Amino acid sequence: MAEMTAAPVATHGFFLDGKWLDEGDILDICAPYDGALLAHVHQGRREHAEAAITAAVKAFGTTRRLPAFERQRVLRQISVGIHDRKEEFARTIALEAGKPIKSARTEVDRAVFTFNIAAEETVRGYGEYLPLDWQQSTAGRWGIVKRFPSAPSPVSRLSISLEPGRPQSRAAIAAGCSMVLKPAPQTPLTSLLLAEVIQQAGWPDGGFNAVLLSNEDSGLLVTDERIKLISFTGSAAVGWAIKNDAGKKKVVLELGGNSGVIVHSDADLAYAADRCVTGSFAYAGQSCISVQRILVEHSVYGKFTELFLAEVRKLKAGDPLDEASDLGPLIRESDAIRAADWVQEAVRGGAAPALWRQPQRLFVRAHRTYGHQAHDEGELRGNFCAGCDRRALQRFRLRAETDQQFRIRITGRTFHPRRQTHLSGL
Repeated sequence: MAEMTAAPVATHGFFLDGKWLDEGDILDICAPYDGALLAHVHQGRREHAEAAITAAVKAFGTTRRLPAFERQRVLRQISVGIHDRKEEFARTIALEAGKPIKSARTEVDRAVFTFNIAAEETVRGYGEYLPLDWQQSTAGRWGIVKRFPSAPSPVSRLSISLEPGRPQSRAAIAAGCSMVLKPAPQTPLTSLLLAEVIQQAGWPDGGFNAVLLSNEDSGLLVTDERIKLISFTGSAAVGWAIKNDAGKKKVVLELGGNSGVIVHSDADLAYAADRCVTGSFAYAGQSCISVQRILVEHSVYGKFTELFLAEVRKLKAGDPLDEASDLGPLIRESDAIRAADWVQEAVRGGAAPALWRQPQRLFVRAHRTYGHQAHDEGELRGNFCAGCDRRALQRFRLRAETDQQFRIRITGRTFHPRRQTHLSGL
């Protein structure tokens, strides 16, 4: 029998000032689905964070002066580069983040599209002419408003996406800003791929830096006075801590949501159930816009629940590289344990599971419960809790009336908190 040898695991450096550096500590990147070793990556240290800021500040002198047509060319070339490596990007996302391959391809397509949109926006940064002759002393005077790139900015992304910091990376290039990207520690490979594409597109050295850093060393990106804008996507606790430490800097935060859905009796129930299942289970619920709470008008509660569960049963959980998989694993084992604990907490509180399977590896299967406790904040990772509890509904009504940040997604006619509609929670 021929001797079998394992394929070598690649080791990736980080991207700093136009160069790939193999320095710092080496970390293992493993697939959340089966724990397979995907790659080794170099994690920079504090001196690398300092060097990345210095490189971005130096490059800003170049990027801020690039004419619009040149920024447009770079963005279009990035879009082409992502498109040409679409399957490589999609497989990387599926492997390191556990996102099903068909969803990963959709994400890549969106990135191709949005980088093209950013390219178009580079030539739309119009200014304004302001007449100032509003009184005798200012007769014959006028003003001009012109937009300028702000300054170097760090972008931190704690969950996986091909578009680090969502629109910030594209917008920074469109505006002529330089940036430092701190990839998520569990999922740096996609960010490093994007760095390759940006480098090949001709963006100036130091204009884009992708350096994996520990949380402690990345703190310099928040406190350094040369950084003028910070973009962060992740948990609310970390996001508000960053804002607190940022001083006078501008801060762009995209944090966890508490997304709710209301289904009235006049809604298309089949459509509503389909959308609610998609919103609840896409990417195993690991999204700030995942559905976490559904309120259904009592007269259609039974029918909607039946349709909802039927759609849930159709979901196939499995290998993210399997074309048939709808649901991949959670990103970390701790998240799977936490989700399973929430289910058990509901059961201990009197819940009756209607659809439930024990966690397998990092999977927590779909379930539905009747419980007495409602969570106001945070993302419910990889599972969906339902409830039929009048006290929880009363708390919901109070929050909807008084809290402007309590966001509501509506299906059917407009919901008014004071309207005495009989709702059941799902």
